[in-house]
Amino acid sequence: MEFFSSINTMLTDNFGPFGPLLVAGIVGLFLILGTLPVLLRKEEDPLDKLKKSMNKQSASKGKAENLRQGKNDKLEKYSNFLEPQTEEEYSAMRLKMMQAGYRDKNAIRTFHFAQFALGIGGLALGGLYVLINASSSGQEVSMQSSILTLLIPGAIGYMAPKYWVSRRQQTRQEAIINGFPDSLDMMLVCVEAGQSMDQSILRVSEEIRAGFPDLADEFEIVSNESKAGKDKVAVLNDMADRCGVQDVRSFVTVLNQSQTFGTSIAGALRVYAEEMRDKRVMRAEEKANKLPTKMTLATMMLTVPPLLIILIGPSVYGIATQLGGIKF
Repeated sequence: MEFFSSINTMLTDNFGPFGPLLVAGIVGLFLILGTLPVLLRKEEDPLDKLKKSMNKQSASKGKAENLRQGKNDKLEKYSNFLEPQTEEEYSAMRLKMMQAGYRDKNAIRTFHFAQFALGIGGLALGGLYVLINASSSGQEVSMQSSILTLLIPGAIGYMAPKYWVSRRQQTRQEAIINGFPDSLDMMLVCVEAGQSMDQSILRVSEEIRAGFPDLADEFEIVSNESKAGKDKVAVLNDMADRCGVQDVRSFVTVLNQSQTFGTSIAGALRVYAEEMRDKRVMRAEEKANKLPTKMTLATMMLTVPPLLIILIGPSVYGIATQLGGIKF
């Protein structure tokens, strides 16, 4: 008992009255981190063992398959923990990652792993800061401030990947919207020059890659899936889902209707390309009309006070000197 009381006294003297509680919390956190790999360890499925043995026997595909599995096995063991278990949540998350430009099969696992790792790292940094602050200041630290200091970095670390993906999704959609009218004009030129729709899409993806790489990737995926024999309607609908842009979805609808009713694709592209050009001009005019409203507050803050000082300052100085002989 004397040993524990001496340790308690030492922690209280060094870290304040909440020293034993903080140390117990940090020890518990490290114990949780140490037991998580054991709890989340996934036993290898016998079917996976059979697949591995079959891959070893295959001379042409064995090396590539083993390399691919070697990269994925690190997070494969924790797939039940790092992936949504319901089909609706998984599909929604998968679609959001694809709209953000992350088309890899392990993108969802990597996203949830980043959330977990950054959240734990933020908690560790918060706990370290609380200990350093308590030992250096030598003053009593309230429990509320300690908990907030501990939880706020963890919450920021947990929400940072979600914010990054949302911003990446928004930026990618804006880039697709900006480059879509030019791609339609180029596609119309290719179709009127005698190329097929598949050749036009491939040519457009090559030409616009320097300025709009995200849109070029989408057109290239459409071309590759069409060459692989996938249904054209399904290919175009998948492109609309991956982009998440209303203009692209309307373009897909126009192409599907043109193919269904047998109308001229060049005529439909001409009308829709002209509409997209007008829409781009309208967006530019909308931003130009919003600019004076956004600049009003800054103009008032930066212009009105100096103007008042210049106009009223000499009069105030003269009145003050005449009334009271105030010296400035």
